[in-house]
Amino acid sequence: MALQYVGLSEINGPLVVLDHVKNASYDEMVEFVLQNGSKRQGRVVQIEGDKAVIQIFEGTNSLSLKNTKTRLLGKPMELSLSKEMLGRVFNGAGKPIDGLGDIYAEKSADINGQPLNPVSRTYPQNYINTGISSIDCLTTLIRGQKLPIFSGSGLPHNQLAVQIVKNAQVAEEGQEFAVVFAAMGVTNDVANYFRRSFEEAGVMDHVVMFLNLSNDPIIERTLAPRCALTAAEYLAFEHDMHVLVIYTDITSYCEALREYSSSKGEIPGRKGYPGYLYSDLASLYERAGIAKGAKGSVTQIPILTMPNNDITHPVPDLTGYITEGQITLDPELSSMGIFPPVNVLPSLSRLMKDGIGEGFTRADHQDVANQLFAAYAHVQDVKALTSVIGEDELSAADKKFMTFGRLFEQHFLNQGDENRSIEETLNLGWMLLSVLPRTSLDRLDNKLLDQFYDHEKAVEYFGLQESNVIKELKDAVNG
Repeated sequence: MALQYVGLSEINGPLVVLDHVKNASYDEMVEFVLQNGSKRQGRVVQIEGDKAVIQIFEGTNSLSLKNTKTRLLGKPMELSLSKEMLGRVFNGAGKPIDGLGDIYAEKSADINGQPLNPVSRTYPQNYINTGISSIDCLTTLIRGQKLPIFSGSGLPHNQLAVQIVKNAQVAEEGQEFAVVFAAMGVTNDVANYFRRSFEEAGVMDHVVMFLNLSNDPIIERTLAPRCALTAAEYLAFEHDMHVLVIYTDITSYCEALREYSSSKGEIPGRKGYPGYLYSDLASLYERAGIAKGAKGSVTQIPILTMPNNDITHPVPDLTGYITEGQITLDPELSSMGIFPPVNVLPSLSRLMKDGIGEGFTRADHQDVANQLFAAYAHVQDVKALTSVIGEDELSAADKKFMTFGRLFEQHFLNQGDENRSIEETLNLGWMLLSVLPRTSLDRLDNKLLDQFYDHEKAVEYFGLQESNVIKELKDAVNG
């Protein structure tokens, strides 16, 4: 028999305290009936003896300490699931907001997910093609991986997220693919930008959207990524789909966590964030992966903004510990008009080596990536030297690398809205490497160089695209 409690002991921000509660459970859902008959939902977030602290999703305004009626529902928060979710838009708590009505649920599932035994995991292999050269070639996204994007204030991470959603696909034919997209704490114009972009690109039929606006309750912000991951797990493990989960902005999520942690009176950790921030983020990130025997997979791209571009800030710092690499966006590249402004040197994908090469992408992929990294790293050394002695005093070899660096940024990194296949990306990489003297390519063996290296073709190729480059190239090559 369900008990109904009348009255509240305390109201503090988004939290209420209820005394003399029997048999309450952590994360249990609670229903409130206000004096005017309207209903609100909440969940138990803390239990101390017979006292329960309850987090209210819709806020505590208009709640009465004397007349509010409370009923514990005896179950955790669940999300209604169906394949009909594809093409639909939900709020952060999983309620439809696209005007198309409720979905017909095939089942409901706890938004906190089910623990996945590490022994039952399959090692991630095969890649997801994003259509973006700097990612596909140099920081390849592997199916089942969690690969965050580290951004900063004013950088185009939203545009990059949209481009990934529009372009992403798996290589094998006949495999179903879906994207679950969650936005947390975004403004109305950004939310509309996401919806409009996906609709105009014609990709909404395989996208599930969860939108939490900046004026929505902060509690809903902490639910949005869990709802998104629950939907992804359902599509992956019950409908055998390969699902890419993109959620932005993790920093907004962590700030919401900090706010309600402070409301509970918890002892703060670094920069005021709760001491359990690491385990809370891990409870999200570790829901990526592939289970043994499952045909589907869950891959994650969490996007976070680094306050003051500080990579030692708790949010990027802890994220880096849990995830398998990162994609870093660079303000300097963005100021040069390069999109996407991916700084490839501090970016990496730790699982890349096991999901590329023959049978996955192309046999020369790893070699091309290694040589591009090495050449571009040398460009940075030459730039540092240039700031001291000036470009006119550089050696002929260093001038060639400077030419390579400019072409690499303008043609490889800067691709705008273009969607490139892995073949096009690798061929462009060879074109850029062919600008350099063959003797400078010390990460490539002669067999590959014989097959792909063509200096004259590279000069002609870039000359056709940018007429003022060809003279510079010839001058540099001739010393």
